[in-house]
Amino acid sequence: MVQEHPQKGVSNPSLAEAILACKCPRCRQGEVFTHSALNLRKFDSMYTECPVCGLHYEVELGFFWGAMYISYGFSVSIILMAGVLLYYLANDPPMWVYLAVVATLIIVSTPVLFRYARIFMLYFFGGIKYNPAYSNR
Repeated sequence: MVQEHPQKGVSNPSLAEAILACKCPRCRQGEVFTHSALNLRKFDSMYTECPVCGLHYEVELGFFWGAMYISYGFSVSIILMAGVLLYYLANDPPMWVYLAVVATLIIVSTPVLFRYARIFMLYFFGGIKYNPAYSNR
């Protein structure tokens, strides 16, 4: 759902759209990451500040260390889902199949897990509130 900016008529993404698009939590317009997740050499490269509103992304020193716990939670979820699906859909295959599938899934999804763990940290633990006045400054 896109919301209209009350003063300028500029459309701003909803919370879910901004999170999925990895946008700044304050203006929901600026990019957080400098390169695509498909660029495996620079998938972790972030802007220090939002290019639109100037928000400094690292709220405090070491802020993103907490994202490791979120990423761990994502990984555990993937492992559990893969295990349950393999058990029921592949008729409980040998242990090496579980290990190979889970290892492949985690390695392939690492760039996405890394990014969304940091985005969740910014949105839910950064204490940053959305303010449409910062959009398109």
